[in-house]
Amino acid sequence: MDLVTIDHARHTVYSHPGRHAARLQDALAGETGLIENVSALARNAIVHYRASGETLPEASSDDIQLRWLEDILEADQRRHPAPLTVPRDLTQRVQGCCRDHTLLCVGALRELGIPARSRIGFAGYFSPTWHHDHVIVEARLEDRWVRFDPELDRPTEADPFLTAAQVWLGHRDGTLDVTRFGTFEGSPIAGDWFVFNYVIDEVAHRFGDELLLWDLWGAKVRDLAEARPADLTLIDQVARLLLASDAGDQDAERELLTRYRQDPRLHPGGSVVQLDPRGGPEEAVMLRSTRG
Repeated sequence: MDLVTIDHARHTVYSHPGRHAARLQDALAGETGLIENVSALARNAIVHYRASGETLPEASSDDIQLRWLEDILEADQRRHPAPLTVPRDLTQRVQGCCRDHTLLCVGALRELGIPARSRIGFAGYFSPTWHHDHVIVEARLEDRWVRFDPELDRPTEADPFLTAAQVWLGHRDGTLDVTRFGTFEGSPIAGDWFVFNYVIDEVAHRFGDELLLWDLWGAKVRDLAEARPADLTLIDQVARLLLASDAGDQDAERELLTRYRQDPRLHPGGSVVQLDPRGGPEEAVMLRSTRG
């Protein structure tokens, strides 16, 4: 791949629907309201593993480790051999999280030839006192990037969604209280080390490695005290490049992509350490090549 370009309309190995491509296309054929429809498909196929309000089956709890869209759709079809528009019982949907809702939407949009990518950050619209970690969709529509949250079927442009890079730099310059950013209020999975890791997640997802939110690789840490000064400097620089890229600076985008492809502190390479948010054992997982 050319180090200075990336085609967001092209599938990655994560977003490729594989043998379920036709089923995904059929679900969107002839429909209006593109954002609403892809969001509805994602919510119909995937249920949040801890935020549904229902007791979900233990038998399907391992769904949360499905990292490829093809495997997510395969799990759905084993339980529901029907078009993706046919309603699924909530407790029988594929267990996942915001990353998975977003991945399905990104895969559907790319299947239609629409550039799309996932954005990692923190949403302030779930709680007045807390910014929850979150993944949303960014699609290139009418010659601009448009963000939307498929879990809530809402645009996020006017809502308090902050990218990981924005939060990290706000923390570094003292304008944001980073202790109010994390998985949920009161959780130890929050704060400076968590946002630090999410900046790495953000650049990985931007450039086609749509990894699980609990994967570890490169410069990621479990406590910010583990981070070397050089790694802190790196994340400062990457966060600034992300913000500049979002503002339309093509030179910053090219530098960011080149750094990502060349620096093993940012890029996962051939494997990651996969954690288990349910408290199970961690394991080393081999990855496929970046793009499909």
